[in-house]
Amino acid sequence: MSEKINQETVLNVLESMLSSGLRSVRDAKRAIGAAPLRPRSPRKKSNIKLVEDILRVAGEPLHIDDIIARAEADFGVQLRRESIVSALTKKVLEGRVFRRTGRNVFALLETEGR
Repeated sequence: MSEKINQETVLNVLESMLSSGLRSVRDAKRAIGAAPLRPRSPRKKSNIKLVEDILRVAGEPLHIDDIIARAEADFGVQLRRESIVSALTKKVLEGRVFRRTGRNVFALLETEGR
């Protein structure tokens, strides 16, 4: 056996072992009637990403009150005013994604030229 064992080979063997071990555990749980783990729910969209989507659809700067109202009406999500303003302000100061066009009025950086 002169084949050189590399990192990828070791990782493939470990993956195979863990996969079969997990399958055995699940089979044993089914045999005793134990409930399976609840399936993972799809990842929730972050509040910042939600605001980004709202501003992209609006195509214009929006006051925080309008952003919060649209989040509730369109997505059923209640945003906490202080938290979202703080998060948006942080992004504005970093020069990422958002810009401030007025007091508590935000827009996307990509709409700068409009």
